[in-house]
Amino acid sequence: MRYYARKFAFYLVALWAALTLNFFIPRLMPGNPVDILMAKLAQRGGTVDPSARRAYELLLGTNSGESLIQQYFAYLGNMFRGDLGISVSSFPTPVSQIIAEALPWTLMLVGIATFLSFAFGIVLGTFVGWRRGTWLDSLVPATTVLAAVPYFWLALILVAVLSSALGWFPLQGGYDVVLWPGWNAEFIGSAIYYGTLPALTIVISSVGGWLLGMRNMMVSATAEDYVLTAKAKGLRDSRIMIKYAARNAVLPSVAGFAISLGFVVAGSIITEQVFSYPGIGSKLLQAVQNNDYALMQGIFLVITVAVLGANLVVDLLYAVIDPRTRVSG
Repeated sequence: MRYYARKFAFYLVALWAALTLNFFIPRLMPGNPVDILMAKLAQRGGTVDPSARRAYELLLGTNSGESLIQQYFAYLGNMFRGDLGISVSSFPTPVSQIIAEALPWTLMLVGIATFLSFAFGIVLGTFVGWRRGTWLDSLVPATTVLAAVPYFWLALILVAVLSSALGWFPLQGGYDVVLWPGWNAEFIGSAIYYGTLPALTIVISSVGGWLLGMRNMMVSATAEDYVLTAKAKGLRDSRIMIKYAARNAVLPSVAGFAISLGFVVAGSIITEQVFSYPGIGSKLLQAVQNNDYALMQGIFLVITVAVLGANLVVDLLYAVIDPRTRVSG
């Protein structure tokens, strides 16, 4: 129990530190969201008196009449109440509504693509590492080259070949605009069709890293004494590969996968921009461009909680998979 208590305490402190940085970093950036909003109103021919500006400051959480420390504690209170504020770039839409609308798109696209790349990479890496020196090893350079290709360049190549030249997939968007979003077969089928090419980009660029890491760990695991002992007992190769070598070799990859799952909610900004995909990554870029403190903080909060939660789950799973971590921890 002491092991689990220490883990929970550590992640609570990490969450507080992340919330603190989440508050201060946007405010150190040049510009002011209220000034941006006032400029937008002025472009439309509106005039804003001081009382209206004061109201906007209170609404957006940038109250110039309060000290930074007072704003900080007000921000913490709002976070615990679930009040993420009002977005400047999509005024007057609440940040929670923007995130709720964009997050499912990213979770489905990046989440499924990350899981597929991890699964393919681990399975291929297991076989390649078990049979090192064979023709299977030739897969490693090919996949690592794809992983080294710039992300946006790979996305543009797939768009040019599979969309523009062959016409197999749509060029951009998350679904057919003639459809009304909803949980029906027609819309879901359209979303899957539009998301296939962005997902393929993520899988192709990510699978090489998982394959190489698992292959190297398998090579190390096959030289361990417990694997040699299992072979001396006459156990089947398949059982030795899966239950002895792969079970231990996969542990570092599981930790990396947890971090990847945590960052799934961040989306893939480049992929979403290339394919004009309506995910959380495009909203984050929009927030940065408009100095939208509330939206930036809301998205960073979701990312932080997801990453910390994923790492906590993996730490707890480690204690189950490898009991030695509880002793050393």
